[in-house]
Amino acid sequence: MIPHTHLTEVLSTPVVVPAGDIRLAGDLTVPEGAKGLVVFAHGSGSSRRSVRNRRVAKTLNDRGLATLLIDLLTSGEEEIDQRTRQYRFDIPLLADRLVDIARWAIEQPALATLHLGYFGASTGGGAALIAAARQPDRIGAVVSRGGRPDLAAAFLDKVRAPVLLIVGGNDPQVLELNEQALRGLNARSKLSVVPGATHLFEEPGSLESVADQAADWFKRYLG
Repeated sequence: MIPHTHLTEVLSTPVVVPAGDIRLAGDLTVPEGAKGLVVFAHGSGSSRRSVRNRRVAKTLNDRGLATLLIDLLTSGEEEIDQRTRQYRFDIPLLADRLVDIARWAIEQPALATLHLGYFGASTGGGAALIAAARQPDRIGAVVSRGGRPDLAAAFLDKVRAPVLLIVGGNDPQVLELNEQALRGLNARSKLSVVPGATHLFEEPGSLESVADQAADWFKRYLG
């Protein structure tokens, strides 16, 4: 349980979130006066320690948004996945865990009033869209960075939240997948192409563009 008082100060603390019969490790940051909480869904082979997602999260925090960077796999599952890749493309499993994380958040007195959103990267983008489709009245916005919305194709028309799809201009295959997905999403959704960026947004200024656009989107729809 997270005390109410934590919302009156900048908070960065480890949390353990139940998801089914397992426990997931996360890092929660809640700036003073936050009205929205963004849960991060990492891409295949990544974790809450992702440097890119932490940089995005820092921008969101600076803009007054709370963030939860969380591992969607246990340490044991990660070890298996490194050898077999058994879990990284199990998108329904990852979506189930995102749903459980959102349920946990609204049960915490200090977080219950925050509007929820998902930030998904790569395959995590697909999981975030499925989870949003399954919680139409709970999730207020989704941002996908270099995401794989095709992995959520059967759920796109069920997503009520406005979705921002951010793709690098030099990531043609993923760009095509996102262009196709946009046609299946609601009218408030948008595709943004970062010129010159590749899949990992390693080019100077490209990740900053992602972070700024994500912050604008979440501030608009999560308050």
